[in-house]
Amino acid sequence: MSEDITPFRIDIPQEQLDDLRERLGRTRWPVALPGDDWDTGVPTTWLRELVDYWRTDYDWRAAETHLNAFPQFTTVIDDQRIHFLHVRSPEPTAFPLVLTHGWPGSVAEFLDLIGPLTDPGAHGGDPADAFHVVIPSLPGFGFSGPTADGGWDTDRIARTWAELMDRLGYERYGAQGGDLGASIGPQLGRVAPDRVTGVHVNGGATLPPLPLPDEELAALSELEHDRLRRIEAFQQEEFGYIAIQATRPQTLAYGLTDSPVGQLAWIMDKFREWTHPRSVPPDKIIDRDRLLTNVMIYWLSGTAGSAAYVGYAQASGWGVTYPNSGVPTASIVFAHDVAIRRYDEAANTITRWVDVDRGGHFAALEEPALLTADIREFFRDLR
Repeated sequence: MSEDITPFRIDIPQEQLDDLRERLGRTRWPVALPGDDWDTGVPTTWLRELVDYWRTDYDWRAAETHLNAFPQFTTVIDDQRIHFLHVRSPEPTAFPLVLTHGWPGSVAEFLDLIGPLTDPGAHGGDPADAFHVVIPSLPGFGFSGPTADGGWDTDRIARTWAELMDRLGYERYGAQGGDLGASIGPQLGRVAPDRVTGVHVNGGATLPPLPLPDEELAALSELEHDRLRRIEAFQQEEFGYIAIQATRPQTLAYGLTDSPVGQLAWIMDKFREWTHPRSVPPDKIIDRDRLLTNVMIYWLSGTAGSAAYVGYAQASGWGVTYPNSGVPTASIVFAHDVAIRRYDEAANTITRWVDVDRGGHFAALEEPALLTADIREFFRDLR
């Protein structure tokens, strides 16, 4: 098997962009449900306005140029093409860091972190905190898709990342991630504990096993009770998308791959639910061009099905208790997220835990400066 690393540039044929614009223009819209609000899903009025912007004002070529400003590559690991950004710092003492996105995210999540992480001196920071950053697209996601085979669970992805960092010549490195990345990072520490010096996650890596016995409930703090209530609400009100993606990703893929508005609504539903505060639409929190660029990566690569398949068709791994790697681990928990330290500590060596009263699940998009500062501080003594 070739271990070659090949330079990559995004170059979408104009025909695909013309086809997208045509599809958007002839969308068959559903009748709005009573109230036309977020209680029943993405409101028709709001989505129509966003689709009109997407069709007439959004500039994919500008986004493509922005993405291509960063060195990108592909390589084949375990028979799967892996696409990644690899941005080296100008600082000679920079430390390698692999950043992992989740679903429904992409490498576009991290664009605002690249400059401050690789060249902190140019962004008001200390050059001693510089990183070389590696940002892979998850297998089956975007330009790493589609999947060549099944079985892409957290452990296999972590082993793939370890091989990728080895091919890049990095003997010691750190890991950071949120959502799926918050599970892959700790697992990378388990499969390569001699290489990974520290793991940083946003949102935590382990949820409590529900229902909790009364004695455990009594021991929880007010903050922990609030997070537990939101976990319970998630399981009752939002779990449907996981059930569908984990059990019928192929069936779902037909609609998402054929309808750009269907793809947009499926992803925007999660951005609204998981950004903070939920009282405002997601495009009031995250720049709408960046939201659309993230959606475009799924649409143009046709990976709605394979991303769903990899993202949540891992039922065999749910509830598995992993050993503690001993690798120092940090968690920054933003206002929307639900991590509870006592449940993360069983499988992770928590050396830093920060609770934040703002921000949501998409930390790199919602609070990039705060996330960057926490990453810098955590790794300062682990280089």
